[in-house]
Amino acid sequence: MLTWTSTLRRGPQTSQCFFGCVAGPVEDKVYSFGGFFYNWKTYSNKDQIDVHVFNTMTLCWMTLPPLTTGRGECSPEVPSMRYGHTAVLIEDTIYIWGGIVNCKTKEVNKWFTITGDWVNILYAFDVDTHRWFKPNVTGTVPEERYRHSACVLEKVMFIHGGYTQLTGRTNDIYKLDTTTMTWSLINTSGTPAPTSSLHSANIIGTKMFVFGGCENKNIRVFDTETNCWVNTPSAQILPEQRYSHAALVYNGELYIFGGANYKQKQVFNDLWKFNPNTFSWTKVEPKGKGPDWFGLMYCCLVGDHIVLYGSRLILQILHFSPSLKTLCKLAVVQNGLEQSGLPHNIRWELAAMTTETG
Repeated sequence: MLTWTSTLRRGPQTSQCFFGCVAGPVEDKVYSFGGFFYNWKTYSNKDQIDVHVFNTMTLCWMTLPPLTTGRGECSPEVPSMRYGHTAVLIEDTIYIWGGIVNCKTKEVNKWFTITGDWVNILYAFDVDTHRWFKPNVTGTVPEERYRHSACVLEKVMFIHGGYTQLTGRTNDIYKLDTTTMTWSLINTSGTPAPTSSLHSANIIGTKMFVFGGCENKNIRVFDTETNCWVNTPSAQILPEQRYSHAALVYNGELYIFGGANYKQKQVFNDLWKFNPNTFSWTKVEPKGKGPDWFGLMYCCLVGDHIVLYGSRLILQILHFSPSLKTLCKLAVVQNGLEQSGLPHNIRWELAAMTTETG
């Protein structure tokens, strides 16, 4: 029974607002890296990437301090502030790749454009020690890009599409074998997905499911074992075309949240589920009160619940199978029941579920 629970309306202001990245989960914590905020601030290579950690047990954010050398300078092993990058977790290491640095913003007709320098250097973050390092890589390194997708199958990271400085939108696929730290360009067969940026790519079994983006309306499937794009049927019911949505896999099914289509001047706050066996979409209506605005979203699966964070600094938790304790706390909150007679720890949890400060 999908149920919305906690809502926190003020998270980190420079992380996840535009094109930030979530990697995880790491036990009961979600790590968030970089992003861009509405304040039109200019970032340079001297600004370290922000690292924020959300504890799903205490429902609190923590900001990690910047790392410096013994002389107080920024460590060269730490990536600079960026947006449009990706972050994936493989065992106890988070890999950050791509994006734009030296970001500058300009407002045009009430919208904005962001310019800067495309990058393709791989950075790694050890979740046990909170230390950064730059792995030595070999092979064919992908061209600098941003707004691409990244997903993981065992110890291999796949990079798909994105926007490159030389060719614009692309639909190529690279993989990084983290056991050998070797990049490879995959020579694919079949009819590829359209060139895409701001799309999602998720692994189910050994196949990569690509959805959304600026050019792609349907879901496309890539077989990582045969390196072939699979011919698939057309679903009868489809979510509206979107990008900058959140996507994850739970129990072998793909879930997508929110997103936007600025060409159509639309922002979505819906939830859809895709079944790869029947190749069908179903619109899902969870119980409880969800966020009133999704827009640009990122998400992470922690146990049996989803942590969503979006461009309006709203963090929302969606439970697949809420416990009886969680349902009781929801009843107290939703019905405005008296809390003074409850144990202290329960009253603290109720306050954490509804706080406006995060």
